[in-house]
Amino acid sequence: MSGNTYGKLFKVTTYGESHGKALGCIIDGCPPQLEISTEEIQTELDRRKPGQSDVTTQRKESDRVEILSGVFEGKTTGTPISLIIYNEDQRSQDYSNLQDTFRPNHADITYQAKYGHRDYRGGGRSSARETAMRVAAGAVAKKYLNALGIKATGYVSQIGSIKADLINPSEAQTNKYFFADSKKIKDLDTLFAELIQEGNSVGAKLGVCIENCPVGLGEPVFDKLDADLAKAIMSINAVKSVSIGNVDGILDLKGSEIRDEIRKDGFTSNNAGGILGGISNGDSIDIEFLIKPTSSIKAKGQSLNTKGEEVEIEVTGRHDPCVGLRAVPIAEAMANLVIMDHLLRNRAQCSEVDQSLPFNQS
Repeated sequence: MSGNTYGKLFKVTTYGESHGKALGCIIDGCPPQLEISTEEIQTELDRRKPGQSDVTTQRKESDRVEILSGVFEGKTTGTPISLIIYNEDQRSQDYSNLQDTFRPNHADITYQAKYGHRDYRGGGRSSARETAMRVAAGAVAKKYLNALGIKATGYVSQIGSIKADLINPSEAQTNKYFFADSKKIKDLDTLFAELIQEGNSVGAKLGVCIENCPVGLGEPVFDKLDADLAKAIMSINAVKSVSIGNVDGILDLKGSEIRDEIRKDGFTSNNAGGILGGISNGDSIDIEFLIKPTSSIKAKGQSLNTKGEEVEIEVTGRHDPCVGLRAVPIAEAMANLVIMDHLLRNRAQCSEVDQSLPFNQS
């Protein structure tokens, strides 16, 4: 019951710490004969890795992934796939002053309380560095799903008080903020210059759209697809809320206004976000979530040390002024892991069932 494994049929277990020797994962249950290469996994990791721009942490990690098992002659064998990334740019001395001090709004104090012993270097296991292996595993799931036409696209729709006027997920792939409205880039440049100058941070609102998800994924009652997606996204560092479907103004609307009525040619709207009763209905699955401002900032604050004494704390080191930027490929990876697992589970139970919807029938 260690909480380091996700999935039932497509299982992913991650290991490693922020300043340890390496990060790794084991993928069990991947179908055989899937063509996958180190380069394809690396492409996804390169979107997440630190030090790529002046608005993310300047820790320099190449995040070069190695495949240790489960792939032979460019194809998966059906046996466990082992992936590893060696840490290269640890500066553990940046955290020496935190050995006996708890950073506010971090996992330091709860890890200490739960285990009685913790790796204080960069947060250890609680660091967002762990998510590199989620992205690596997600790349394998992505390759399988993309061949079926299933695609998860992530984006940022708000950073601090700057909101996208029009959300265009494709634009998120063209700028360093992963922002879905390119007209806001100059405003974001100004915002981040100010944040870096004062050593502060802001939060962000992100989204993931899953297109072409087949009908029938998700299981009653506790393994509903939206429940598992929400859990997967919430498991990402600093995420504080998750919503699926159209929740804007939902309390101001009546049932007659928000229900997705059904006609011969399909649903008239998609307020449900592609999921009904916890089961996918074939429409796009729309996920939105909020990430809090980074708590590791240079601005001084108050905290406690391990002796219970009040102390002033200033966190040095290399941190993101908005951790939400690098969360886009992480969220895509988690969405792909959930869909992959549910796809295999659905096939195992319902492969003989016609799961098409009664649209376009007289």
